[in-house]
Amino acid sequence: MTEKLIASPPPVLKRPSRPYREPRERAYKVAHNLLVSFRYAGAGLVYAFFTQRNFRIHALVGTLAMSLGLLLEVSNVELAVIALTSALVMAMELINTALEAVVDLTVGSDFHELAKIAKDCAAAAVLMLAIAALTIAGFLLLPPLLNDL
Repeated sequence: MTEKLIASPPPVLKRPSRPYREPRERAYKVAHNLLVSFRYAGAGLVYAFFTQRNFRIHALVGTLAMSLGLLLEVSNVELAVIALTSALVMAMELINTALEAVVDLTVGSDFHELAKIAKDCAAAAVLMLAIAALTIAGFLLLPPLLNDL
């Protein structure tokens, strides 16, 4: 009894059509063009600047580092490194703020050990990047600063 098993072709998978959803009054909307996307991003920056003390501190320190770099006439590459590391610290602070908001939304006012871990680790990531940025700025700005003294 030697029967050959004939494999049937795999079924054709159709992409399901998007179901109609009733518009929700306070739901966030998808950006329909690039300008709206930038407006949403700007709203996030404004929110972070006016509500997050640490974001303001990072912005101030980054501005001071860039100003000092310009004053000391460090190279364009060194200024770019300072600008990049400052922007990375502020971006990480934005991610930290977003994560904290999501955790608060999920957990509410109840204490949960995993929520604490998530928030602490996100804050630690900002701290590590801020220390790295200060170290880099120190390496780039201290030698010309000490030479001018």
